[in-house]
Amino acid sequence: MKVTLLITTYNWPEALELVILSVISQSVLPNEVIIADDGSTEDTKHLISKLKDKLSIPLKHIWHEDVGFTKTIILNKALQQITSDYIIQIDGDVILHRHFIKDHIRLSEQNTYLFGSRISLKEEYSKKVLQNKTIKFYWTNSGLLRRSRALYLPFFSKFLSKKSTENSSKLRGCNMSYWRKDAIAINGYNQDFIGWGYEDFNFAQRLLNSGVSSKRIKHVAIQFHIYHKEAPRGNTEIGDKIQIETLKNKITKCKNGLVQL
Repeated sequence: MKVTLLITTYNWPEALELVILSVISQSVLPNEVIIADDGSTEDTKHLISKLKDKLSIPLKHIWHEDVGFTKTIILNKALQQITSDYIIQIDGDVILHRHFIKDHIRLSEQNTYLFGSRISLKEEYSKKVLQNKTIKFYWTNSGLLRRSRALYLPFFSKFLSKKSTENSSKLRGCNMSYWRKDAIAINGYNQDFIGWGYEDFNFAQRLLNSGVSSKRIKHVAIQFHIYHKEAPRGNTEIGDKIQIETLKNKITKCKNGLVQL
């Protein structure tokens, strides 16, 4: 099967560089990398141009003008250009374990989406990581929070990974994978989520409503999250209402997604 790594980013080229360097070091590469850029400045564009030649696979940059937090819109623009069978989605501030892509591919199965966890880097350690361009970490490292999550246990992953038909509070859009056909069937991301919100939970809920199971994977597909201050959440009332309606009415397709229904 063909696989796309989809990376979302916004105005943090220093972190994105480490993400891409960790992609270059993967034991198994995807067929392409697509960066969904929610309006970054020219610095990000220049970085991507510089790193393109270091990758042996296509690296595409999809950008739109900065009009505020419109992550769902740029994700849908990226999804419209993906032709691969399978999509692995991450954020532009996570450094990947060298077997990250391999693990998502190995554990993929039809009618299922996967989601994993992330290990956070401490604030001071993150500064050193960015300065030294570190992309390799060990679970014994004191700069990691919840270090036990960094234990790489691929042999036991099939016993630790559990399938479910319910959404999980542990789900993170920064570490998930799904079939392109399933994303198209639910009409992609709901673009009614404007500003900070649980767009990834809504995406996952509609997958579940359509009959796709979830599988949480542990001690594989490991990623390391670079510290940054959390963005202000603002008013989540609209997003909360959308999610309640999605659950109550078992909505599968959003009206304002890949296509406007």
